[in-house]
Amino acid sequence: MMMPHKCPLAGRQFARSILGLAAFALVSGCAVGPDFQRPVAPAVDGYTRQPATARTVSAEIPGGEEQRFVNGQDISHQWWTLFQSPELNALIERAVKASPTLVAAQAALRQAMELVYAQQGFFYPTIQTNFSPARQRASGALSLPLSTDQLLFNLYTTQVTVGFTPDVFGGNRRQVESLQAQADAQRFQNEATYVTLTSNLVTAAIQEASLRAQIAAAEEIIGISTKSLALVRRQFELGAVAGLEVAAQEAALAQVKQTLPPLRKQLEQTRDLLTALAGDFPSEDSVEQFDLSRLHLPEDLPMSLPSKLVEQRPDVRAAEAQMHSASAQIGVAIANRLPQFTITAAYGGVSTVFTQMFANRNPFASVVGNAAQTLFAGGTLLHRQRAAEAAFEQAAAQYRSTVITAFQNVADTLYALQTDAESLQAAVLAERAAKKTLDLTLKQQELGYTNYLALLSARQTYQQALITRVQAQASRFADTAALFQALGGGWWNRP
Repeated sequence: MMMPHKCPLAGRQFARSILGLAAFALVSGCAVGPDFQRPVAPAVDGYTRQPATARTVSAEIPGGEEQRFVNGQDISHQWWTLFQSPELNALIERAVKASPTLVAAQAALRQAMELVYAQQGFFYPTIQTNFSPARQRASGALSLPLSTDQLLFNLYTTQVTVGFTPDVFGGNRRQVESLQAQADAQRFQNEATYVTLTSNLVTAAIQEASLRAQIAAAEEIIGISTKSLALVRRQFELGAVAGLEVAAQEAALAQVKQTLPPLRKQLEQTRDLLTALAGDFPSEDSVEQFDLSRLHLPEDLPMSLPSKLVEQRPDVRAAEAQMHSASAQIGVAIANRLPQFTITAAYGGVSTVFTQMFANRNPFASVVGNAAQTLFAGGTLLHRQRAAEAAFEQAAAQYRSTVITAFQNVADTLYALQTDAESLQAAVLAERAAKKTLDLTLKQQELGYTNYLALLSARQTYQQALITRVQAQASRFADTAALFQALGGGWWNRP
């Protein structure tokens, strides 16, 4: 039976020395390079050149309600529920669980975190063990390898090797800091993916509802034109009108029918988009249907403070994290220009008998320290540092550009909400006036008191007014969703 051998006192002292050196190197080092400071929020107190009004105008139609801007109001992470559409809520809930885009973003975040953990491993010594058995025959003409005259023998060698690179100037700490910042950027990109997905779903649902309303409007005009054509044909049979009026009415009906195929094509493509965003194939057609009349326009809209916008926008936070990563890389480049220290230690035993490797005088040990300083490398390390500094300047400029774009998004949406409300108000009045004119013209046609040109003009005016009203109605819903997205989408309130 093989009995274990105790490590001699010298081995224990050797191990303590190695651990002591490693601990000293960890606590005594410094981190060269700049310490990152978060950019301050822009010193602006508003989003638009002129102070925004506190509320919009209203129109007497569903979706034409007055909207009020509430300063400082927080944003729910499920802001789309304010549209009070069970179909929309169900669609987004299913899409969040099945979207491959979100799965990919989450996997990218896990990858970024694993790279951080991998780099943190360099803070600790690398410990390796090795066992090497050998069967050898020595030449009698040379010096004998053993202390005996034995030429044929077995040789067993085992050892533990410890390698450690003290992070004296903080190069590894800066590298970990850079990778952690990249992981933060990926986390914010993950949130941006979530906000973009939900916003795109809401927008596509509103687009579908708008197209259905436009198709219904076109079908209404086709119905009116069909009845008008039938009346004109009867009048022609009676000799009350000329054939020119019949031909004109037929041409007008054909023109109205031409508007339907493009609308139906857009509707089917929008349905395909909704299905794809939900993580399904277009052939499944498992997406709910949407109608403008079943959507509620949120009346109280959040108005975040400008100083809060940079905290709320995930794209701004991601750009800030990228700038942090670039700042840490300057420290990495500086540390690479400074002396590099390594400590290597080994402890093991050699014997011709397997059980005697650590017996008697067979153990061996070594500790080797090394310090290296690059004296000349053709300017490589210097230029790498300058490249890192340029990369930081680039990241800072990109951050500022992202912030400006964020403020632009909010300003554009505020203008759109105000003008959308005014456009819908005017469109509703125009539609009612055009419908009244058309009704009077049709009644006069039945009595034979009007010509076909007046009828065609009245019908075309009503058709255009009806389509314009539907589009203005949908724009209010779409730009309301755009405001929630522009303000960050409430991702910070997600559990």
